[in-house]
Amino acid sequence: MSDVEEAITRAHHDEWARVVAALTRRFGDLDVAEEAAAEAFTTAVQRWPADGVPPNPGAWLTTTAVRKAIDRIRRENKRDDKHKEAQMVYDNTPPEPLGAIDDDRLRLIFTCCHPALAMEARVALTLRMVGGLTVPEIARAFLVAESAMGQRITRAKAKIKAARIPYRVPSAEDLPVRVSGVLAVLFLVFNEGYLATGSDTDPVRHDLTAEAIRLTRLIRALLPDDGEVAGLLALMLLTEARRTARVSASGELVALDEQDRGAWDKALIAEGHRLVRERLAAAGVAPGRYQILAAINAVHTFARDIRDTDWSQVLALYDQLVRLDPSPIVTLNRAIAVAELDGPDVALAAVERLEHRLAGYHAYHATRADLLRRLGRGQESRAAYDKAIELAGNTAETAYLTRRRDQLG
Repeated sequence: MSDVEEAITRAHHDEWARVVAALTRRFGDLDVAEEAAAEAFTTAVQRWPADGVPPNPGAWLTTTAVRKAIDRIRRENKRDDKHKEAQMVYDNTPPEPLGAIDDDRLRLIFTCCHPALAMEARVALTLRMVGGLTVPEIARAFLVAESAMGQRITRAKAKIKAARIPYRVPSAEDLPVRVSGVLAVLFLVFNEGYLATGSDTDPVRHDLTAEAIRLTRLIRALLPDDGEVAGLLALMLLTEARRTARVSASGELVALDEQDRGAWDKALIAEGHRLVRERLAAAGVAPGRYQILAAINAVHTFARDIRDTDWSQVLALYDQLVRLDPSPIVTLNRAIAVAELDGPDVALAAVERLEHRLAGYHAYHATRADLLRRLGRGQESRAAYDKAIELAGNTAETAYLTRRRDQLG
């Protein structure tokens, strides 16, 4: 990849949400904002190789996107309204008060997570508009067809326009009831960054994990007493702490049991552990999903060696999580702890009961392959690895699964 290509890729990662948020605030239309931003990045691909990367790529992209948006509005309106054109060009309208949130991208998240939209639509729309993920990437995150995801996002934007949902900051008293959808979005953005699904992207996208953490810290400052906000932040920090040990120099995923724990970020682990302890000390408050996931990660990061892992504690936490979230993916992850305590045969039986729900999910087949491997069922394990490799969207994970399969002989 050339320096210019790297600059364009980095600008897309860094500036997409900023450009979309700025255009949404100015023009009040998500379609206009998204399409103008996309056109600006396309123009960058065409012009930067010849003209060079501008000194301020973000400002260049925003200015270009604004011009693209104005051109589109003029074409659609076909009006000779000089006053309106001047208003579009010079934008002398004073900005509205920022209210409880003074971050443009965070304000855009709350707009996309409006209660009038179904939860799945909120998450998908925000991943597209704020996270800058493509429709295929979002579809893989939701385990649904790409066409269905595209329709979901289109319908969400149409509903915002039809219902005249404003680009407005929620008031402080509205924040608690709006936060669950926002946390779901931030969690998926973080997960996409930690193990990116795009075949043409880096296997780990630090720009997305860093942005998810940054925005979660802002939510934490707004709602310091919300346990799930603290839990999500702790979960992100404890996961991010392992990022540099997650992919080898050759670009292969490194599983938890093979990671160099000395390379983990001790400061992030300490902060994550402190948040988990604070939530455990909150008397009379039952932990939510993110708090339990953070506690599971705290157990893993507390162990100095994989052999020191307190699997009984991990399983107890998963049992608690299943009561809150009896999803097949949680059940799949619980089976990994079961394998350590009760053996791979017991875990395999639990995993195979999930086939009808997770047949299109690569981690189901990867987990099954590993359990079959441990049971000495090499031919079945190889077939399961083949299916996991076929479904995996991450280059580092594909390399890892391929090596594990080829070790079977």
